[in-house]
Amino acid sequence: MTSTLVVGGSGGLGRVIAQHFADRGDNVVVTSRDKGRADAVAAGIGAGVRGLALDLARPETISAALGSVTDVDNLIITAVGQATNTLADFSITDAITAVTMKLVGYAETVRVLRDRFNPEASVVLFGGLAKERPYPGSTVVTTFNAGITGLVKTLAVEIAPHRVNAVHPGLIGDSPKWRNVPNPPHSAQTPIGRLVTMAEVADATHFLLRNTGINAHDLCMDGGLLVT
Repeated sequence: MTSTLVVGGSGGLGRVIAQHFADRGDNVVVTSRDKGRADAVAAGIGAGVRGLALDLARPETISAALGSVTDVDNLIITAVGQATNTLADFSITDAITAVTMKLVGYAETVRVLRDRFNPEASVVLFGGLAKERPYPGSTVVTTFNAGITGLVKTLAVEIAPHRVNAVHPGLIGDSPKWRNVPNPPHSAQTPIGRLVTMAEVADATHFLLRNTGINAHDLCMDGGLLVT
């Protein structure tokens, strides 16, 4: 049975991705900083799905937290740190937490698990379209999402022959943040005339994991917004 670990799989997009792989019969583990939440989400996804407590903002704890994960075919790291942080009202504490989680935490998770990768295992990291389209208050978000591009490139060399790619979603129309917002930003600007969906992002994640010729690649999921 294929073993899939979804880091940050306890809510929103991560949960949809975890459900996608559980529905196809994978042995799925989902993580949250809170063990109770991880267990509850795992139970809601389906029988055989397991919850695990993991805090990427505390990278020194990651090795111990992942001790029960014995083998990995698919590693998907979706955890986000998207708090607005403007230069005019800059929070050093929030910035350090976000960058630690997204760059140090992501890298440490891959490092800890690489010796448990099965022969065809691959990795998908999540960034975001803010790396290409900054917005007011996105200084930290834009920086760490751009950092995911660099991390993917170096990891592709360091964990070879295992593959690693990144997904960079724009706004996701049916996500908890945007599903009830009338006329969300960018929806009329995309060539497809709408925002992408969580199911489409989950399918794109699956594509990057299953296609053995795709490596060290950034996939922007934006409905074509970048060409407008």
